[in-house]
Amino acid sequence: MYEHILIPTDGSDLSNKAIEHGLELAKALGAKITALTVSEPFYVSAFEPSMAEQYKKHVAALATKHLDVAKYAASASNVACEAVRVEHERPYQAIIDTAKERGCDAIVMASHGRRGVSAIVLGSETVKVLTHSTVPVIVVRGQNASKYFAAS
Repeated sequence: MYEHILIPTDGSDLSNKAIEHGLELAKALGAKITALTVSEPFYVSAFEPSMAEQYKKHVAALATKHLDVAKYAASASNVACEAVRVEHERPYQAIIDTAKERGCDAIVMASHGRRGVSAIVLGSETVKVLTHSTVPVIVVRGQNASKYFAAS
């Protein structure tokens, strides 16, 4: 069925739940995963140019932390995992592009729980991926603590 699953993460509890679900699916199917985190670019015109380097270091550290969680969980599940960090101003597009570039045949991602008007007004990256992706998207809902992650 699925051989290569993309799992985007932003480090949130719901993203961790999606990692867990994606890993369970990958293990059951004998698939591999690619864990992805997307960082938005720094816009120099909005701040002092000297802040760009601080921003890049901070974002890189966060990305490493988020991806390390996915790599650890994959290792604990005996699932092959590649970790990827992408910088893009539209995270949903980076998710779709990465799935295509890496040959992923499914995306497992968190819902982030927005409902009703707030989901429509704020727009969610998940909704945008669902709307624009040609790759099947599995949306994980729920807020229970995962077996791989400690509650923050």
